[in-house]
Amino acid sequence: MRGFSTTVYCSVAISGALASAEVAQADAVSDFYKNAQVRMIIRSEAGGTYDFYSRILSKHMRNHIPGNPQIVNVNMPGGGGIVAANYVGKVAPRDGTILTMMGLGLPVDQALGLSKSLQVDMRDFTWLGSISYSNQVLATWRSAPVKSLEDAKRIASQIGSTGAGSVSQQYPSFYNAFLGTKFKIVFGYTSSTQINLAMERGELDGSGSTSWAQYLIDAPHYVREKAIRPIIQVGLRKEPDLPDVPLLIDLAQTEEEKAAYRFISNSVDFGRPITSTPDVPADRLAALREAFMKTMSDPGFIDEVKRGGGEVRPSSADDIARIVRELIETPEAVKAKVRTAISER
Repeated sequence: MRGFSTTVYCSVAISGALASAEVAQADAVSDFYKNAQVRMIIRSEAGGTYDFYSRILSKHMRNHIPGNPQIVNVNMPGGGGIVAANYVGKVAPRDGTILTMMGLGLPVDQALGLSKSLQVDMRDFTWLGSISYSNQVLATWRSAPVKSLEDAKRIASQIGSTGAGSVSQQYPSFYNAFLGTKFKIVFGYTSSTQINLAMERGELDGSGSTSWAQYLIDAPHYVREKAIRPIIQVGLRKEPDLPDVPLLIDLAQTEEEKAAYRFISNSVDFGRPITSTPDVPADRLAALREAFMKTMSDPGFIDEVKRGGGEVRPSSADDIARIVRELIETPEAVKAKVRTAISER
């Protein structure tokens, strides 16, 4: 009987010690963030979808982080998101006070070794999850001569891009190589807003690639007034709004094309992912991940996103890490085909 009692007492003591340790750990995280300032690094200029989602997330996520820290938004545009990624991955403090929404094209950029300026390994980041995903769309302006994918194979057109390494450069280059389109990619624009204005002025025939959600948020009148013509979409399924717009993976005719098209299409599920720096302390990372997922079901957050024309389609940190890993570790034979296609501008 005494042995049994000793076991019980030991179990109670151990359980009490573990509970005390968990409380102390939680208190340490709360104390840290109570006195910290968190920065949201936004990879684009003010305005645009990255800015839209990042600022709303900052506003609501702070309420779910222990200690309720202030979150300051810092715009850091450049290189299709490479400038912000390099800062977060190489320069920023690794203490859990940095957040950013990563550029959609960067895992593909690293997988294919496209941009020497990308100095980070996407697998090293500490992902929190993704807010949403939305198909990428190449759209032309209503007055442009290219009105369909078939037109794009016959008629050369000027397509705007935010820079090498961005999907607005990668995707039209891919279409040129695999589908036989004649897009001429024009660089020098730092945001989709600038590209939209250039289309309105007649300087461009279209945009290299923009998420469908971005049009609904940034320029809903374009959709309402049919000012743009989506001519191809990329994703694993068609957008409900675009049932008649060709989906890239449906156009594959050979096994080689299927593998290449799926590689590109898988990257779209990367979505709008939020990450911190590499090497965030485990207790703070756990708190940030929990805060992110709580925000995804926060009625105030969801309502504000929807009022702005956006959607909340969350993915977990594990899902994002898997997508990144699978893209980067795709068989070299497939990557070589895609690399050649995307490098042709």
